[in-house]
Amino acid sequence: MSARTLIGAHRAVEALLETLPESWQVMRFKAVFARLDRRNVNLEYEMLSLRSTGEVVARAEMGGRQEPDEASLPRYLVAEIGNLVVNPMWLIGGGIGVSRRAGAVSPDYRVFKARELLSPRFIHYLLRSQPYLDQYLLYTRAQTTFDRRVQQPDLDNLPLPVPPLDEQRAIANYLDRETARIDTLIEEQQRLIEMLRERRQAVIESAVGHGLDPTAPMKPSGLFWIREVPQHWMVANIRKFATMKTGHTPSRSKPEYWVNCTTPWFTLADVWQLRDGTRNYLGETTNLISDLGLANSAAELLPAGTVVLSRTASVGFSGIMPVDMATSQDFWNWIPGDRLHAEYLMWTFRAMRGELQSLMIGSTHKTIYQPTAAAFQIPVPPIEEQQRIAAHVDEQTQKIDTLIAETERFIELSRERRSALITTAVTGQIDVREVA
Repeated sequence: MSARTLIGAHRAVEALLETLPESWQVMRFKAVFARLDRRNVNLEYEMLSLRSTGEVVARAEMGGRQEPDEASLPRYLVAEIGNLVVNPMWLIGGGIGVSRRAGAVSPDYRVFKARELLSPRFIHYLLRSQPYLDQYLLYTRAQTTFDRRVQQPDLDNLPLPVPPLDEQRAIANYLDRETARIDTLIEEQQRLIEMLRERRQAVIESAVGHGLDPTAPMKPSGLFWIREVPQHWMVANIRKFATMKTGHTPSRSKPEYWVNCTTPWFTLADVWQLRDGTRNYLGETTNLISDLGLANSAAELLPAGTVVLSRTASVGFSGIMPVDMATSQDFWNWIPGDRLHAEYLMWTFRAMRGELQSLMIGSTHKTIYQPTAAAFQIPVPPIEEQQRIAAHVDEQTQKIDTLIAETERFIELSRERRSALITTAVTGQIDVREVA
């Protein structure tokens, strides 16, 4: 079949199919795949699921998934080794792959067997290459979660490059080898990021817990997260040095809360965009602050310099208000007095992350309740020493954050190279038989 005579719109893959080697064919999906409908009637097959990575794994490995209704188990589809498994609702996210184990998959999936002219490993790489992921998106007509599926007629007409079988095997062997090298490199860089993040946390805990003078005499701290503090430091309740304030979440159903809105309002939704790899002050991320605002009478306006601490799912996040603001009830807020430096308090909260997580209570919605937050004990050096500590931690974490960002960029480039390598190989842009 010529790529010029293909049925349907295939904009994401057409250009690649026009430049295939002469020995390659272009065939429609339905010409090379037969859809299977064998059911797990006797429940003899283990339950499998399809990862977005294309790997078919035991359902138990997925974790946290709701168990299927027992009445539906006999309807599960049997997938044998080498069968193509497709999740039509998540094709655009990578829900397609050739199974390396036998088992039963959801009846919402589709299972296919390839004709003998196809190598399963080659087809796995091909159908997961970026041009085909882009093509699945073009086939997707609905954007809602429960209706975002690729219809079978579109999949049937999907054009596929089909090289000679020996060349398919050579391509799969080449990609197995080269992608394994890239994957190993990515794993090493991910471990490096983990180490850098651990180092970052250690820098924070050491500085705000022990100070910057390694020769200073120490005393027991009585704190969970740090055993000793310098003898000349105090260990006391935060409220001796700062005023504690709660946040508010006015109801959107009451228009009076949203009339003449002028107060910037920081919410938990903004926190999710502020990870450890970013800078530390809300003032450096003001573009993330909610611009809806609140009526001045709806919530208390807290002054610039107030230290905010998330008390729910993102517990441990802390920041400093760059301007007068209000916060949602997902935060406890402290207005430092003359003897407590705001930046030092912020870093102290970040050093206490493990303790804060242990203090969370609840089943479905964990939180740190007000009496617990009001009882926080922190180390308090002299104010000048707090300022030096905060400056030191900021400098050191900036260096580490730069290394993390560079490593993350390296990983991103490696993944892009991996994707490009697969695309060039499965579309014949490089002859892998000539590659050493």
